[in-house]
Amino acid sequence: MPPAAGSDLPPAAGSDLPPAAEADYEGPRRRARREREERRAARDRAVAIENARREAKRRVAGQSVDASNTVARSTIRGLKVLLWSALASVVAVALGLVLYFTPLMSVRNLAVSGAAAVPQEQVLAAAAVAPGTPLLQVDTDAVAERVATIRRIATARVQREYPSTLRVTVVERVPVVVKDYPDGPHLFDRDGVDFATEPPPPTLPYLDADNPGPTDPATKAALEVMSALPPDVVAQVGRIAAPSVASIALTLSDGRVVVWGTNDRTDEKALKLAALLTQPGHTYDVSSPDLPTVK
Repeated sequence: MPPAAGSDLPPAAGSDLPPAAEADYEGPRRRARREREERRAARDRAVAIENARREAKRRVAGQSVDASNTVARSTIRGLKVLLWSALASVVAVALGLVLYFTPLMSVRNLAVSGAAAVPQEQVLAAAAVAPGTPLLQVDTDAVAERVATIRRIATARVQREYPSTLRVTVVERVPVVVKDYPDGPHLFDRDGVDFATEPPPPTLPYLDADNPGPTDPATKAALEVMSALPPDVVAQVGRIAAPSVASIALTLSDGRVVVWGTNDRTDEKALKLAALLTQPGHTYDVSSPDLPTVK
């Protein structure tokens, strides 16, 4: 009796189906179950793919939003910095204009430092700065140059001291030697500048030079010697003769004579002379510092 329709039983023995067909035979129920499982697996795969696609879209959309937010924040920050910079520049310019053109910070006090022999009134007159001038309008270099035209002043510096002081600091020339002229004794500083005509200090040495001045080689050589001597030796010098660069000689206040020669090896000669002067004698020759002599 043949199997009933829809049965999963295999064909009966003695069937006409070949052995392979018998092994591969699948009943309707098994086939229907297999097809349901395949459809369920396909549906699950499609759902998973759709979910993955939606998740990818959300990630891309989120990254785009984050990037847009970052760009927006950076732009806003840059605009804020630009705005504050522009505002600060406007305030600085406005403040500068106020200080430059108004008497808010003007010269109300002129202070002079370093002046001893030069009267402060002379310094202020040379500075020629009108009270009430805004400090920013004062040309400090020009004021310093005007003050430096005073013969006794070697250097001058002018500084603004806010809110209302202009300070002038001067360095006066110091006399190193004196030379007699028909109109009186002239004082010379270490640079050879003739800066004053007046009675010299009691211990100031006299200079014997034909054309004393800052550009005269003999004068410069004599002043170099005076600058190299120790203070206790300088105090003993009554006269320094410099007829030429190669024949410098000193006469001490007690009458002793120093033959100096050229201004080569000046520092070495100064040290040798300080030691020689402790010995009795009249003429001290340091023109050759390797063989100094006393006579």
